[in-house]
Amino acid sequence: MMPKHCFLGFLFSLFLTAVVETQSAHESLKPQRVHFQSRNFHNILHWQPGRACTSNGSVYFVQYKMYGQRQWKNKEDCWGILECFCDLTNETSDIQEPYYGRVRTTSAGIHSGWTMTQRFTPWWETKIDPPIINITQVNGSLLVILHAPSLPYRDQKGKNVSIENYYELLYRVFIINNSLEKEQKVYEGAHRIVEIGALAPHTGYCVVAEMYQPMLDRRSPRSEERCMELP
Repeated sequence: MMPKHCFLGFLFSLFLTAVVETQSAHESLKPQRVHFQSRNFHNILHWQPGRACTSNGSVYFVQYKMYGQRQWKNKEDCWGILECFCDLTNETSDIQEPYYGRVRTTSAGIHSGWTMTQRFTPWWETKIDPPIINITQVNGSLLVILHAPSLPYRDQKGKNVSIENYYELLYRVFIINNSLEKEQKVYEGAHRIVEIGALAPHTGYCVVAEMYQPMLDRRSPRSEERCMELP
């Protein structure tokens, strides 16, 4: 018969083993690479499953808060979801304020710990799409009309808010002479209607544009080309 002190020691070792295994399960379930991706102030939280997660047996829970707040808030639409992303655009709409998001997992009745993002400030970190451009021919010139990308915000009258409300923006317009395969920058400024003159007749031209943010020294990707043949 096992002595009492040996039996108690055996039980204690079993208890420690269970604790270690539970802690290991908690850690292996924790979501990985939790981060914000932001385009035009559409702020989406993304993550990857933990090492021990199965593809169909895990659900996720998302919370967020503004920097300086003590209390985390539940994102009700992302509480017990299967997807590995959550739209926090409305919850991070004060774009010059920093925010945090965090995610935890539940799988087979086991809850992971929380995995938190780095500090996220939409104004600083959002990526701006290229402008949309249209061109028309006017008396041997090309008239370029530029449109900034749409944002998820509306003013009190329900109209879309322009990105120009948040940044100083410059438009850069380039023209390509298709016969010479030569590109030239023809405009840089804040105007959204640009006339390009002094063009050769019977020649095909393409126009492309980008936006530049001087304060951040950052430029958007280039727009799609718009092309036209002059008579």
